[in-house]
Amino acid sequence: GVSHVLTLVLQELSLLCKRDVNGVGMLYDLLKSRWLQALLKIYECLQHYLGKRPAPVTLQARALNREVMELLREAPQSGEIRELRRLLRSPHLKAALLSAHDTVAHKDFEPTLPPLPDNIPENEEAMRIVCLVKNNQPLGATIKRHEITGDITVARVIHGGLADRSGLLYAGDKLVEVNGVPVEGLEPEQVINIL
Repeated sequence: GVSHVLTLVLQELSLLCKRDVNGVGMLYDLLKSRWLQALLKIYECLQHYLGKRPAPVTLQARALNREVMELLREAPQSGEIRELRRLLRSPHLKAALLSAHDTVAHKDFEPTLPPLPDNIPENEEAMRIVCLVKNNQPLGATIKRHEITGDITVARVIHGGLADRSGLLYAGDKLVEVNGVPVEGLEPEQVINIL
């Protein structure tokens, strides 16, 4: 994928950096940056998701059931057709299965991100909005209060944990808000409770 192409480009650029070609060092540093690597990882995950996302064949399974019942009513009667009509008329199929199918088929399960605030100052540092769905698993990162600034920061990302697998959190990242709650002035223990 894209990460493989980037690795090949970085190999070529490393050779050019040794020859000190103008601008190659800056390009090499840019392509090797953590944020770009994380962005490419997100892009590949989204592409993989979009390629595998299931889509319902129909949004109206109950209406299709009624249509099939009409066709079966006009068809020559046999044991199989009577059995199929009995199954299609059963409340378990009509009320439960087909109704549940139609409800799920109409829902949008895409994640929604909160809108970016309009009042971000021009001189503000770059900020990333990270959305991690825990599903009753630990985050896989520890937090601490920075000794000098007092900011809540990621102290460590545990290898193999959710934060590590996502590639979105790094040691040293400053936490500004967790689940919509600003963390400025909170103790690390209070932030852990919000997580």
